Amino acid sequence: MMNLSPVDIEGHTFLAVSVELPKTNLLVVTSDKGYIMCGALDVGLLNEKLKDRKIIAGRAVGVKTIQQLIDAPLESVTHEAGQLGITAGMTGRDALLKMI
Repeated sequence: MMNLSPVDIEGHTFLAVSVELPKTNLLVVTSDKGYIMCGALDVGLLNEKLKDRKIIAGRAVGVKTIQQLIDAPLESVTHEAGQLGITAGMTGRDALLKMI
């Protein structure tokens, strides 16, 4: 099952996507500029093989719900996210606000 829903953070609307898969869930919260995602995100791939795409993204591990993803500290971020001041350890919420 897949669920799409708006998420309001400090008056800004983001899109939350959750996909229920066998034994796991994929979780993403996105803006027009970038996104945060659960541990399934391969930041190394984005930074190395897809670096020409300049993807702004962050990864949080151990999250099971969209709310946990928003509240969790990011474990890693892409180089492009770093250019916006998004860092590992920053909450998903703070990262998303920098992606406005």
